Amino acid sequence: MTQFEPARPLSMGLQISLGQGKSAVAPQPRIAFERCPLCDGSNFERLRTADCSAHPLYHPAISPTMTWMRCVSCEHVFTDGYFTPQAQDLVFSKANPHQQPGSEMEQQRTVSGFIVDRVSQYATGGVWLDVGFGNGSLLFTAQEWGFTPVGVDLRRSCVETLAGFGVEAHCVDVTQWDQAGRFSVVSLADVIEHMPYPKRALAAVKRLLKRDGILFLSMPSYDCALWRQLDAENACPYWGELEHFHNFSRPRLYALLAEMGFKPLRYGVSLRYVVGMEVIAQSLG
Repeated sequence: MTQFEPARPLSMGLQISLGQGKSAVAPQPRIAFERCPLCDGSNFERLRTADCSAHPLYHPAISPTMTWMRCVSCEHVFTDGYFTPQAQDLVFSKANPHQQPGSEMEQQRTVSGFIVDRVSQYATGGVWLDVGFGNGSLLFTAQEWGFTPVGVDLRRSCVETLAGFGVEAHCVDVTQWDQAGRFSVVSLADVIEHMPYPKRALAAVKRLLKRDGILFLSMPSYDCALWRQLDAENACPYWGELEHFHNFSRPRLYALLAEMGFKPLRYGVSLRYVVGMEVIAQSLG
């Protein structure tokens, strides 16, 4: 199997209530990873399970149990499968309030300001693309630094709202978007862990960036003291994070970036979410 071929469904469907005693078979909720989504290895082991039923975007057509695997070859940690298109549509049919463009603009402007200030040390202008822009804060703030903001997101309602703020916005899968070489900066702020095949996403980013363009990433830091402390207290929020398919350690992320033609320039602690890390990297060649 190649990196991007679809795998078999994990379930043949779930029964969901339609009201008045009626029921129907739900869409197949997840497609199994038959190989590690990073190294393509076939040897991985079950790490743990978690309950995702309390997640605000949870839908009863999706199993309330998430199963996490660890690749024996590269030690990457990932879920046993990713959403089918039908299940993804159910999750994306609504958004958390903080994911809506314009939400908490003043508070988020401060957080985004730290990010843009760091990135601007390596890119001083041009077009900034934010993939999965959420509340739009990063784009609004980048615009204050003189960047031209562009956003892409899979939630159409968010795209329409961002466009209402006068920002160019597209409802498109970034891996299928034809805008090669247009962008000076591409940000994946707490996004890549949502993508079933991160290599495919990074290949698309490399194509979209100008030569020597800058990539910004943030995500939870799986292998750090705070994560381990939260785990020991059974308080880590990411095992039951419905929309996540990956937990990255810094070493595994750096190895992936190098493989995909990026040079890490700076590591930092993210202020966006608990136990977060952020990396600024440059496209090579």
